Amino acid sequence: MNADLHCHSCHSDGVLTPAALAARASANDVELWSLTDHDNVDGLDEARAHAHRLGMQFVDGVEVSVSWQGVTVHVVGLAFDPSNVALNEGLARVRGGRDARAMRMAEALERLGVRDAYVSAMRHAGNPALVGRSHFARVLVEQGYASDVHAVFRNYLVPGRPGYVEHSWTTLAQAVTWIHGAGGVAVIAHPGRYRLSGAQIEQLFREFRALGGIGIEVISGSHGDAEVLTFARLARAFGFYASQASDFHAPDESAVDLGRCARLPDDVEPIWRAPELADLIACST
Repeated sequence: MNADLHCHSCHSDGVLTPAALAARASANDVELWSLTDHDNVDGLDEARAHAHRLGMQFVDGVEVSVSWQGVTVHVVGLAFDPSNVALNEGLARVRGGRDARAMRMAEALERLGVRDAYVSAMRHAGNPALVGRSHFARVLVEQGYASDVHAVFRNYLVPGRPGYVEHSWTTLAQAVTWIHGAGGVAVIAHPGRYRLSGAQIEQLFREFRALGGIGIEVISGSHGDAEVLTFARLARAFGFYASQASDFHAPDESAVDLGRCARLPDDVEPIWRAPELADLIACST
């Protein structure tokens, strides 16, 4: 199946509207799609309506920011009720700290000479409550500090670099609880991106599994061939379903286009075969 179960719109740190993302997914022959904006569900109604109009199956999604052992980890929720009160209240609390973090990040960048960092980042933010690193990365490209956003992240916006600001998000247990409480399933996003040792990754997976998490992204826009093999092996070892996603943000920024990610290896169980997703997909066909 050509599934893409992780991407971003202008409601978080992507640049396209949910309608434009739906059109792009359809043009790239996506059969099963999810919009997973950071810590908010504002774009889901628009995405769902356009996906169904274009003949795609759609799963409601969100990407929740988590702090785990001093590292930011992202948990994707799929197939939940986006009107769930506890989920929305929890996501609002996570968003609540973003503005203060953005201000601190702007101050750090301005000490390096970046002009009007916060105001400039706001121009790139479709949702002013969700100014984040991607928006600042676009400012630094505009001002000539790097050739593309990937270089900005490597040199300015990751731990140990001058524009990075530590922040405490929600806990792994709380994120999974919100997703489960809304009837959804929880998936660890792009595990190859985290600065964790092999032993730490396995510890994260054990904790996640104990909390009821059922999947990991084996295919991600940020995973190379070696990482796909590693996480396919770990998915089998831990009994996780495997998810497939581009993590698309913007046409000129993303390593993989929406709907153009690699397919899952044959020896893993796709996340869309999990009963919670399989039943939903069956009802929509």
